[in-house]
Parts: sequence; structure tokens; C-alpha cells
Amino acid sequence: MMVSFFDQFASPSYLGIPLIAIAIALPWVLYPTPSSRWINNRLITVQGWFINRFTNQLMLPLNVGGHKWALLLASLMIFLITINMLGLLPYTFTPTTQLSLNMGFAVPLWLATVIIGMRNQPTVALGHLLPEGTPILLIPVLIIIETISLFIRPLALGVRLTANLTAGHLLIQLIATAVFVLLPMMPTVAILTATVLFLLTLLEVAVAMIQAYVFVLLLSLYLQENV
Repeated sequence: MMVSFFDQFASPSYLGIPLIAIAIALPWVLYPTPSSRWINNRLITVQGWFINRFTNQLMLPLNVGGHKWALLLASLMIFLITINMLGLLPYTFTPTTQLSLNMGFAVPLWLATVIIGMRNQPTVALGHLLPEGTPILLIPVLIIIETISLFIRPLALGVRLTANLTAGHLLIQLIATAVFVLLPMMPTVAILTATVLFLLTLLEVAVAMIQAYVFVLLLSLYLQENV
């Protein structure tokens, strides 16, 4: 029984073809494309309003040099939200429950922020490893600690997204299994459990959006330190 609970996180394949590639590429087909008309429909208007608000909020603390990342971060945000939301549908696979995929997003983007900082302002970038006013005896220890914390950042990004989505999917499956088991024996308890399952599903919808936002927000904070 416990093995079947974790089978939902195994990357599916059909005829030797990994379906994770389709799961990653499919969300881009679902986005409405803007038309050349002066007046768009409601869906495209809401989509444009959401992207503009998110981009403005994300770029607010950054200087002009960091605004070049607006398109990349906004696209990543919408992509992660779409994948996380589609993964809540029945009989679907959530690619962002795979640590390898999340690390594939986190490591290159984090490394790009570090390289930008080392290239544009190396003194300031290296200055983050040693807080001002540190006692002389603590300088070697603090440099080691800050260096370790710097390299842990991409791991924290990937693990946070993976762990939150994995825990949510496991809870939904466990409670759904309990509902089916209790329904013939204790219908009242099963109905109460189904209510909890419904509330948990709403919570997971919020978690799917919040975790995508947190992922991109932390990347923007890393970028803010280096531009």
C-alpha cells in the first residue's frame, strides 16, 4: 500500500518515451495568444493584467539593470503555476514533484545571479560573505558559513518546491483513500472526511500558486543582491 502512494511521483513513460517532456510542453499550448485587435476578450485582458501586476511588484526593488530579467521571471512564474495547478487534476503527472527538474530550474538561474554579481560588482558580491564590523577571530568562521549558505540557496529552492507539492499530493491521496474505505462502514465519518479533503484541495490550490511565487520571488531577491 505504501509503495502505491509514491507511484504517482514516478516519471511515466509510454513505449520508452518519457511523458514528462509532454507534461512540460503542454502548458504552453493552453495559454491564450494576444490578438491584433484593439479590444481583447476578458481572458486575455485578465492574463495581461495579472502579468503586468506581478512584473511590477517583482521589479519594484530592482534597479534598471535587473529589469532585463522581467520576461524570464514572469514566464517562469506562469509556467510553474500552470504545471502545479494541472498536477492537481486526477490522473495527471506533476513534473515539479521531481527534484531533478526543480534543481534544473534553480541551479542555472542562481548561478547566473552569482556570475552577474561577480562580473559587475565583485567587491560588493564578495562583501556579502563577511558582515561589516565582524571581530577578527570570527572572520574565517563567518566566511565559511556564508559560503556554505550561498551554495545551499539553489538546493533550498528546489527542495522547498518539491517537498511542499509532494506532501500535499500525499495528503490528498491518503485522505481520499480513507474516504473510500470508510464510506461503506461509516458513511457519516466518510462525509466529514470528504469535507476535509475538499478543504485540503483548496489549500493545495493556494500552495501551488504560492510556491511558484516564492520560487520566483527568492530568485529576484538573489538577483537584487548582485545588480
